[in-house]
Order: sequence, then C-alpha cells, then structure tokens
Amino acid sequence: MTRHGPVLPLWLCETCDKPWPCVTRREELLGEYADASFTLAVYMGTYLVSAEQDMSWAQPDGLRRRFLGWVP
Repeated sequence: MTRHGPVLPLWLCETCDKPWPCVTRREELLGEYADASFTLAVYMGTYLVSAEQDMSWAQPDGLRRRFLGWVP
C-alpha cells in the first residue's frame, strides 16, 4: 500500500509534499497497471476531474499533463 496519496484540496503528496501524483506514485501506478494502460488513463482521468474542481485556478493544460501526460 502506498504512502504517497494526495492531500486534498491542494493535491500534494502526503509523504513527499510534491504535486500529486508524485514521481514515486507514478512509478507505483505504472507497475500496478503495467498491462492496463487504458484502465490507468481512465483511473487518472477521474482524479483529473476532481483536481480541476478543487483547483479551478490552475491551468487546465498543466493539470492534464500532470495527471495524464505520463500515462503510456
């Protein structure tokens, strides 16, 4: 189980205090969804929708890159 979960509504990592998903969590998710990149994209898309609501001040393109740009 990860200790790199999001702290809401700021979407910072609870362990390393970096923007979530942090590098560690991304690596964990890539391992967990190694054979299911579409499912990972859908999963992260749900987080993106929530983050867009919480951080309405953030640039939408930046949030998309943050939540989906690293998904293969």
